[in-house]
Amino acid sequence: MTENLAVRQSVTLTPDPRRVIVKLFVPGEDAAVVRTRARALIDRVARLDDDETGRLLRDTFDRFGGRHRDLAGTFHHHYDLVRHRAARAGDLSPTSRLLVGAYFSHEYAVESAALCNPSMVAHPDQTNLDAGQLRVAVSLRQIGEGHLSSIGFATAVVGPGHRLAVTDRSGPLAVGQRTRVRHRRDLLAAGLAEEDCDNEVTATVLDALPDRYDEATFERVLGNLPADLLSRTTGMGTLEQLRRTNADSYATAFLADTALHQRVLWPATPAESNGMEDARFVRFEDESGPVYRATYTAYDGRSIATRALVSNDLRSFEMTPMRGPGARNKGIALFPRTVGGRHLALCRADGETIGLTALDGENRWQPSVPLHAPGDSWELIQVGNCGSPIETDAGWLVLTHGVGPMRRYAIGAILLDLNRPERVIGRLPGALLSPDDADRDGYVPNVVYSCGGLIHDGELWLPYGASDARVGFATVPVPALIAAMVEPGERRPAA
Repeated sequence: MTENLAVRQSVTLTPDPRRVIVKLFVPGEDAAVVRTRARALIDRVARLDDDETGRLLRDTFDRFGGRHRDLAGTFHHHYDLVRHRAARAGDLSPTSRLLVGAYFSHEYAVESAALCNPSMVAHPDQTNLDAGQLRVAVSLRQIGEGHLSSIGFATAVVGPGHRLAVTDRSGPLAVGQRTRVRHRRDLLAAGLAEEDCDNEVTATVLDALPDRYDEATFERVLGNLPADLLSRTTGMGTLEQLRRTNADSYATAFLADTALHQRVLWPATPAESNGMEDARFVRFEDESGPVYRATYTAYDGRSIATRALVSNDLRSFEMTPMRGPGARNKGIALFPRTVGGRHLALCRADGETIGLTALDGENRWQPSVPLHAPGDSWELIQVGNCGSPIETDAGWLVLTHGVGPMRRYAIGAILLDLNRPERVIGRLPGALLSPDDADRDGYVPNVVYSCGGLIHDGELWLPYGASDARVGFATVPVPALIAAMVEPGERRPAA
């Protein structure tokens, strides 16, 4: 059977409810009828005497200080966000302000509900390793209360052979802090075109902006628009659209002393407000050197949007929207290099077929070329990729997922021509990895799913989510996997 090719490893990652961050909490905002109770709460804190205020603050730091980085700084920040509600903010002592910040804070367990859908790339740090070892960075979809997803990480060492050691994931977590971003004019133009927002105001703004620009430049260009353009009936609405589209791009970074497993990419825009899902990381290489890229799905509670991120070191990240018909569904996966000068990606634009899309000169992903449609019984509902294509001497190895009866997810594989990836030259005649008795139960039953693996010393290392309850790892000998493939039209049985 083709499933005999994959060897499950004994190491697993399970959701850890101790992995918590501090979020802003405003009493009343979580009610069915929103009525902020912030002013009354601040007034009650202000009426506490100095001794009680000091005692409460010390007790709070004793209880929570060891679980978070710079808790006092977080309390200061949360106080600043709500101080406009204070009747006499200037009369509050520094201790009272910190205590107000504490009352407007709460812990959130980022993976209390589920941990799943990993991808794996070579780690930026390859020092202090023995022969045959490779340090890897594992991205994780973390799901907490309210089914809110964020992106987390783990560090592991693979090799030699089937050895796998995952670094302890303890310690206080850190949410990335917003940093200055250099916006791209072509992305702004592509976003406006997608919204069918093309008029004299947008044309004037785009003409005035440089290829890369910061927020100050953007606002200066908007401020210099001629009055006769702004006075048009569409003028103010267009300004709002320009600002919304421009805000789709942002940057975030972590302090250098924050370990990779302590970094949390947390939703930072309205489009991401209900989650950042299923990051597919790849180490992309071109003439300028290696860089980490990823795609992920932004969810706002009603609709999805495909987004991309780029990072040189997995410490600083730039997030941007992906535009065009090839990026209008979930599951985009970038190639690790250009092919024939083209930037390519796998996609599923129709919701059920794996396709190939290319980036045009205007930064829009073009209509896809179909590669692999549902065909075998284990994948008749839909197929999609399980991460970026992996380059081998035989071709581009694409891990796939298929959905069968009872919405059961399994992982398969196809092979694309190295120089013409529009051509499927091989497929595995059955599933490579399916939910077994140990995998089938969880937050989302009967699912094995991956967002990308890598090859090390001839072995495919495949991290996978098991029913969203845990993350497992499997290894597959690449030569045996390639040898088991058949031609696309061949119906050889999987045995």
